Amino acid sequence: MALSGLEIYKLLPKTNCKECGFPTCLAFAMKLAAKQVELDACPYVSAEAKEALSAAAAPPIRLIKLGSGRREFQIGNETVLFRHEKTFFNKPGLALRIKDTEPAEEITAKVETVHTYGVERVGIEMTFNAIAIENASGDADTFARTVAAARAKTDLPFVLMSNRAEALKAALAQEGGHKPLLYAATVENWEAMAEVAKAGGVSLAVRSRDGLDELADLTTKLSNAGIADLVLDPGSRDLAGSLAQLTQIRRLALKKNYRPLGYPIITFPGEVASSEEEEVVAAAQYVAKYAGIIVLDHFDPAVAYPLLTLRLNIYTDPQKPISVDPGIYEFNHPGADSPLLTTTNFSLTYFSVAGELDGSGIPSWLLVCDAEGMSVLTAWAAGKFDAETIAKAVKTTGVAEKLNHRKLTIPGHVAVLSGELEDELPGWEIQVGPREAVDIPAYLKVWKQ
Repeated sequence: MALSGLEIYKLLPKTNCKECGFPTCLAFAMKLAAKQVELDACPYVSAEAKEALSAAAAPPIRLIKLGSGRREFQIGNETVLFRHEKTFFNKPGLALRIKDTEPAEEITAKVETVHTYGVERVGIEMTFNAIAIENASGDADTFARTVAAARAKTDLPFVLMSNRAEALKAALAQEGGHKPLLYAATVENWEAMAEVAKAGGVSLAVRSRDGLDELADLTTKLSNAGIADLVLDPGSRDLAGSLAQLTQIRRLALKKNYRPLGYPIITFPGEVASSEEEEVVAAAQYVAKYAGIIVLDHFDPAVAYPLLTLRLNIYTDPQKPISVDPGIYEFNHPGADSPLLTTTNFSLTYFSVAGELDGSGIPSWLLVCDAEGMSVLTAWAAGKFDAETIAKAVKTTGVAEKLNHRKLTIPGHVAVLSGELEDELPGWEIQVGPREAVDIPAYLKVWKQ
């Protein structure tokens, strides 16, 4: 039975040393009870307490780390069925599958494309996370050569796919030590796969062809064999069936604390689709529910970008909007006679305004106010972007010292604040700017000091 935060606290050292990253042992205990941290984060917990807390400390869905260095990504460790309950923590990794039967130049081109692909949204760089290499030839040497060629072009982690343990062993020798995922252990080969995974110190995927009972039996055997880091493939290859399986796995892990299925999931949307369009639909479903890794068979920037954006949206904490730091931002090398505009620190608002300011080519200052990550209208309605807030930002940032004038442009949506703001900032002229960011360049062209 799961322990409460107070029950866990009684077993902790109660030193409040903060070395776990939390201000008090009680705060750490509450996070431990919510399955949001590992017990190992406490350096002073006793052996007796570790034994007593082992069940309480284990997350319902095991955290798996793949890759190394800047390319490392994490999957699993989720605590809720629906993001509005709290949040989803670790974004599913997106991977492109390559087969070792493809021409060498085509393999190289695909690897380089995925390696270099990246897009920025609201200040966040979004990329693919891995490359899956399939031993379609069935030949261990061909597989190993393909892995070596791919590794020469990228430091992305690999998903190494073969049903032959000897082929995976040969591929591991060429992989370069970047913590790949081996795919996959089955009823027929799990013992041999366990040996390869254990020898290589890597994670292992488990595939069932006979439903969740077989999957749970396999994970139990592998866990008893000493393989702790597992990834699940429940086996269904139709859209409705896979949705049902993934939901059932998540529910059993979280609501029933069913350990044999408490692992992240790998999916293959191309295998449930009859066209590239259907593959995208399946991938979008897996982003939302509840994949840890999504292996695509096709790469197209027009598809990658919306999938990455969907992933970002779903895995953004709904209680903590993405925000930028409040302060003064410069565009096009502004001087003392350049216009001063203001907005909130909601990322989407900031980057919309910043893009237009930068693109206008006109030197400008932008004063970003702390509105707790809310957009202009939302913050105004909540009382977080009012005359007092803006005036405080003007005074505390010292922006007046950078200007020869005393003119401040506020967003058109909050024109109602102009009178109150002039009362808060005596001597300043408050100007009302455009309602939409796209109209900012035209406004700046006619702005006069």
